[in-house]
Amino acid sequence: MAARVRTLPAAIAPVLVGTSLALGDGRFHALAFVAALLGAVFIQVGTNLSNDYSDARRGADTEDRLGPVRVTAGGLVPPSQVLLATYVTFGLAVACGAYLVAVAGPELLAVGAASILAGVLYTGGPRPYGYEGLGELFVFLFFGVVAVVGSYFVQVQDLPWQSFVCALPVGLLASAILVVNNVRDLETDRRAGKRTLAVRLGRERTRALYTAMLAGAFLTAPLPWALGSMSAWLLLAWLVAPLAFRLAAVVRSRSDGPALNGALAGTGALQLLFCLLFSAGILASGGISP
Repeated sequence: MAARVRTLPAAIAPVLVGTSLALGDGRFHALAFVAALLGAVFIQVGTNLSNDYSDARRGADTEDRLGPVRVTAGGLVPPSQVLLATYVTFGLAVACGAYLVAVAGPELLAVGAASILAGVLYTGGPRPYGYEGLGELFVFLFFGVVAVVGSYFVQVQDLPWQSFVCALPVGLLASAILVVNNVRDLETDRRAGKRTLAVRLGRERTRALYTAMLAGAFLTAPLPWALGSMSAWLLLAWLVAPLAFRLAAVVRSRSDGPALNGALAGTGALQLLFCLLFSAGILASGGISP
């Protein structure tokens, strides 16, 4: 429950996209791929554990929240055990990162440290950025740009512009997962003094933002083709557009917990399916061309 398994597509999907770019270039490194995948998952789980612990300490997870029970606030697991699990999980992420540094160079030290720090400071520390409406921006950066580009870099040791462009739809869909979560928790977050982006914008504008993020993902997916690299195979990702339409309709019209919990899980599934098809399109395009 504390690991929030339904959010893990946000960690897995960008690694698949970055690796498909490497595969298209004929530069697949199996152990680096496994280390990047496990590292991303451990950072995601560590962030969720840290969030569970910190929100409970700050009183943000109250009994009237619409989401699933949080293990710390709900008294299911002692806070000390949740904190220990957070340290262990981030420690495993560091172990994966150490291998990647050995393979791809010391540049990844800063990237790994920033990723873990971002996970801890989302709801922890003296000024958690998740409480200031910056959560979606950091998710876009770390579960979009950093994860896709980093997964490519550890296998190829290069930073082509296409890897950054291919990260855009991935980051938008990862951020959309958080938007659904914050729309659902808007009222309880407001009462707890947690000024998420949804609290700042209000329900209707946040719903519009969710729709815009989904639309932006589909519009940016074929950008490398439009810019003269890769091919129309990138449009394979559009096959999941019907699911995106259904999710946007739910988020736009429903405010109850069960419906939005379903939309949260659905957005995670959308991101994973989108990225699987997007990765297939990248491979069918033959990877990055000049």
